[in-house]
Amino acid sequence: MGRSVLSPRDLVAEATAGVVQRPARSALTALGTVLGVGAFIAVLGLTGTAAAQIGARFDRLKATEVTVEDTGGQDAADVALSFTSDADARVDRLNGVRAAGVFWRVRLGADQPVRSVPLGAGGGTDAQTQVIAASPGLLAAAEPRFSQGRAYDAFHERYRQQVAVLGRTTAERLGITTVRTHPAVFVGSLPFTVIGIVDDVVRKPELLMSVLVPRATAEHLWGPPADTRAQMLIATELGAAPQVAQEAAVALRPEHPRYFAVVPPPDPRALRAAVDGDLGRLFLLLAAICLVIGAVGIANTTLVAVLERTGEIGLRRALGARGRHVTAQFLAESTALGLVGGLAGTSVGTVTVVAVSAVRDWTPVVDPLTVAAAPALGLASGLLAGLYPAWRASLITPAEALRR
Repeated sequence: MGRSVLSPRDLVAEATAGVVQRPARSALTALGTVLGVGAFIAVLGLTGTAAAQIGARFDRLKATEVTVEDTGGQDAADVALSFTSDADARVDRLNGVRAAGVFWRVRLGADQPVRSVPLGAGGGTDAQTQVIAASPGLLAAAEPRFSQGRAYDAFHERYRQQVAVLGRTTAERLGITTVRTHPAVFVGSLPFTVIGIVDDVVRKPELLMSVLVPRATAEHLWGPPADTRAQMLIATELGAAPQVAQEAAVALRPEHPRYFAVVPPPDPRALRAAVDGDLGRLFLLLAAICLVIGAVGIANTTLVAVLERTGEIGLRRALGARGRHVTAQFLAESTALGLVGGLAGTSVGTVTVVAVSAVRDWTPVVDPLTVAAAPALGLASGLLAGLYPAWRASLITPAEALRR
């Protein structure tokens, strides 16, 4: 009897026959790899796409925001408020500034709760609400969206009008849903007519939980800042923030620029790199887990196939097939399933990234190297998943097959 030989052509034919003869099982076996590789492509693609959107959003917001803090410098103990009454106008004259406004938190006593009814009337109290003294420029810089009414303006500021703008959360707590009836909020015994309710803001989301009153009104009623010092929010054109940050202190107080600490936006390139790195590591781990799950599915199904095909394996061995030939056959089958699953998963993952980006109106970002490597990952997972079942199949002898 001649020595048994299994040529590569015969190996491919046997593996193809093993896959094609059981199409339903082969499809279900490859499904694990399809999902794993598809998740790998989708996760990495969506990560890159999301990181690009985060970077773009940062450019639109943080890269256009400058904060000026009133420190008072060496005269902090004697100068409670370094911002002049025309601080908004001084900064507005700088090139690249869209809007700027001063604000601080008003210190209220225990006998000055924020209410929607006068003291003694009962109900409508919100002990968590803070009152913010804010110049009209702050509302412009925060870019609010009003659900009711409007913002106060220079007229209210100049004549110290007792008007207020409520954040959405504060309005809900106080039970104020409209400004058509000219509702009022009471800070202690002081009434303020509500002229606007802010539904959302682009900057300074804490304003949604506050009562905003004109800066001049707050100074007249409660004096300059006490617990915390004032700040200024500056909204700039894209690319102008670094220059505005350099000029703001001098524009505010040419004689005392050290009264202010200017906080420019962070370097967008460094932030974007950090975001990309953090998201990439996290989602790469999730994608790896998906691949492992797919490989386990292939291994489990291939092992079951080995047990069910014991008679076939025994017959092959009886006809002269060596153990390594049986091993090669099952490895070829699992590798073929992994490759098919990898190709299908790559297509599914890419389509998913494009579809999600289209729905969200994003620009899809998919690394070509990832797309090229994904089928190879599917092949490798199929090969590794088939090692143990193939080894088990090689140990089956003709006598053992007959006993079963």
